[in-house]
Amino acid sequence: MKPVANKIRWAFVALAIAAPAIVAASAPATPRTLDRAVRHELLMLPYYNVFDNLEFQVSGDTVTLLGQVTSAVLKSDAAAAVKRIPGVTALTNNIEVLPISPMDNRIRLAELRAIYRNSVLNRYAAGPLPAIRIIVKNGHVTLAGVVASQMDRNVAGIEANGVPFVFSVTNNLIVSKS
Repeated sequence: MKPVANKIRWAFVALAIAAPAIVAASAPATPRTLDRAVRHELLMLPYYNVFDNLEFQVSGDTVTLLGQVTSAVLKSDAAAAVKRIPGVTALTNNIEVLPISPMDNRIRLAELRAIYRNSVLNRYAAGPLPAIRIIVKNGHVTLAGVVASQMDRNVAGIEANGVPFVFSVTNNLIVSKS
């Protein structure tokens, strides 16, 4: 084979190998990859803790942030992190900043102790971000997150209801289907 024809053939091979990478880099993010990227960015926020609940919705290239946080800094950090994701062109930040209240802080700590000291539920405390989120607003408690069974959901609700000075408990824990 002639050297020129060999060079042309290798050029086509190189182009065929590089073309999918070039297309992938320039293609818009799919909803699934955008979901994963937003979830990852929110979970990596440094001040995100058990007393915060961050949620989001993706519609095309628009992301809507939802939930409740104990710090205004976390609200702005979440928005800044999501804005940096390639493929996000619009962002709506509907995160509620919970009011500062010493009584709510006492309830948060009492709920944390009651829920995670229970032998049935203490496995959910493993890892840097516990699975059961405890949201307290003006003495009203909301439990959010995912648990493995209906029994775990019920036990968490019973423990949360047993904390003094709580006006109401809303159990929004979701039972995993796996």
